[in-house]
Amino acid sequence: MTTLETPITTFNEAELQQKAKDHLWMAMARQSVMEDGPGVPIIVRGDGHHIWDSKGKKYFDGLSGLFVVNVGHGRRRLAEAAAKQAEELAFFPTWSYAHPTAIELADRLAAEAPGDLNRVFFSSGGGEANETAFKLAKYFWKLQGRGTKHKVISRFIAYHGTPQGALAITGIPGMKEMFEPVTPGGFRVPNTNYYRADEAGFTGGTPEAFGLWAANRIEEMIEFEGPETVAAVFLEPVQNSGGCFPPPPGYFQRVREICDKYDVLLVADEVITGFGRIGNTFASTTYDFVPDMITCAKGMTSGYSPAGATIVNERIYEPFKHGDTTFYHGYTWGGHPVSSAVALENLDIMAEEKLGERVRENSPIFRATLEKLMDLPIVGDVRGDGYFFGIELVKDKATKETFTADESERLLRGFLSKALFEAGLYCRADDRGDPVVQLAPPLTIGPAEFDEIEGILRSVLSEAWTRL
Repeated sequence: MTTLETPITTFNEAELQQKAKDHLWMAMARQSVMEDGPGVPIIVRGDGHHIWDSKGKKYFDGLSGLFVVNVGHGRRRLAEAAAKQAEELAFFPTWSYAHPTAIELADRLAAEAPGDLNRVFFSSGGGEANETAFKLAKYFWKLQGRGTKHKVISRFIAYHGTPQGALAITGIPGMKEMFEPVTPGGFRVPNTNYYRADEAGFTGGTPEAFGLWAANRIEEMIEFEGPETVAAVFLEPVQNSGGCFPPPPGYFQRVREICDKYDVLLVADEVITGFGRIGNTFASTTYDFVPDMITCAKGMTSGYSPAGATIVNERIYEPFKHGDTTFYHGYTWGGHPVSSAVALENLDIMAEEKLGERVRENSPIFRATLEKLMDLPIVGDVRGDGYFFGIELVKDKATKETFTADESERLLRGFLSKALFEAGLYCRADDRGDPVVQLAPPLTIGPAEFDEIEGILRSVLSEAWTRL
């Protein structure tokens, strides 16, 4: 791997912190960290699976930035691809015009997508891709003369983005209540958290039985709301929020049957799971189902430039092929020439280095390494797939008792996040469901790095238990 040999730049820490305090509004973060606390960590450089802060300290990037940097930091090829394209054509929209890199990327994505998902609508991120899919689903049914089909079904605790439409699909009440009323029409069904299946109402059985039970709750919701009111079902192949819930065997096959039976569109939100994270370009391929739409972003460019896309099948595209029917929707940066060039180079790197195969080969080793942590009293469950795992933390392993809101506050924000970072591991300690630690490292790492991650987690989680 050829990386950028970036010289170490000296930063004035105090000056940067003051500027951040005075002007920077961080996303999804408490501004009090800068206003009343010691300041915010400032990351200045990345190389491979490591990042450095403004004080020169090195960390293991266990989250690929934000499930993004799949090929690792500091790739010279990607920087050069961006520079070359910017010099040749820095920007032109795909609004009634086209340019070569957007065309080539659309062709590449269509070739990688399953089934007849051949049509690509570009955006600049995952939330926008889901917003596009939501609007397109409603418009599609109107064009079929079935305008009452406007509702969408998603899963409890699932995150699908922050635009108003995507927020309606998101199943996290705490992220929506301050923006009410959101776009109407969003309905929730149980997710695939087998560890807490009984709490969702499943009375016991195998993962396969649970998968069918969970899928059948979608059918139940469609029937309850009325099939002629339901436009689409939005599902992540592995649900992120709540801590990496993989699909039980047979789950997506049953969901596909249900959607076909009631003529409801199936949307696979692959913003995180796409581009090798689960071992293939799309996790829909991994789990052997063909959705009607795929939304994707993040790993498409490995974060070297923003990009998102909604890939749809021929049935959805058909009404737009002829005449004056127009999808009045778009984003200035959708299909950006530089982002498209970076994405094409990024996909070439992934293919040349066989990163998907690497993930498929090493995922069982990664899981087994993390499962060593099950001997700790604070670890209740290890779950996930590919290079995407969650570790659920509990107060009592025998009863699966979780932490109260106050305990989660003290454990995750008061100690764990900071302690893991200070120990040299950047990852996510999350409480949007039950408390979990999430890992999604660059796809370039292997068993030696798995051991390094496990060692840091073991030390910090052991100390966390003594503080309860």
